[in-house]
Amino acid sequence: MIYTQHPHRRARPAFLMLPFTLAARAFRPARPGRLTDGTIEAFQLARTIIGFAATIWMIYAYPMQQSMSSFAKDKLAEIFISTGVLIVAGPLALVLFVAAARAPSRAVYVRRLSGPMAGFAALFASVLTLFLLLQNSDGARLAPQFGPFQIVFLLVALAAVLFAVPFGLASAVLCVHHVFRTGDVHEILPPLLSPVLVWVMFGFQLAGGSPVAAPHAVQLLFLVGPPLSVTLLSMWEIRRLRTRFGVTILGALHRGPRPTH
Repeated sequence: MIYTQHPHRRARPAFLMLPFTLAARAFRPARPGRLTDGTIEAFQLARTIIGFAATIWMIYAYPMQQSMSSFAKDKLAEIFISTGVLIVAGPLALVLFVAAARAPSRAVYVRRLSGPMAGFAALFASVLTLFLLLQNSDGARLAPQFGPFQIVFLLVALAAVLFAVPFGLASAVLCVHHVFRTGDVHEILPPLLSPVLVWVMFGFQLAGGSPVAAPHAVQLLFLVGPPLSVTLLSMWEIRRLRTRFGVTILGALHRGPRPTH
């Protein structure tokens, strides 16, 4: 006897994953012809895994100075702060990069700005939706204005919130991971912007203190390690782009002998 899977069982997980799938499409660089390097991506993934594993080890190795819920909220706040920094620094860096580029590269980069702009629009839309529906229960106050259709409005509003919350969280994480999708404009931009982001976050973490009662040497290692490792990885990535693919900052700006990509 042949058993077939009910189509609703396949559709249900796909529907639940829809916010994350759309967030990935909105924030993952997708420019055709974009230069990719599996070695660089593997090192970035390895650094992320090592950092996550080190954080878990630190939590279990030393007494917490705050509750786990407070720790989780602080980490979530760091993601949103990082996103906020990128929302400011990302467009500014793109404007400076495009302005510094010479023709014909400048016109090419202007056309490529559609990728970062799409990510910004998606993030702004999710934040605006949550703000309008959740701020002081505005959604519930608006419902009576729809008269007999208020139940329809409430269902649509609930669906919008249930979509916008995971989409917004995934967007914040992916916005930081893909550095505001600046790789769509040029491959040299993500390794240039990543150190700026992590050192800004270093300042916030320095003011906040350590979440665990660990020796000062361990606290210093976990405080300086992330920005230092990201900086070293970015320097290596810039060097690899130059030595393996001929990509340089001057070449990207059309101010040197190297070809742009």
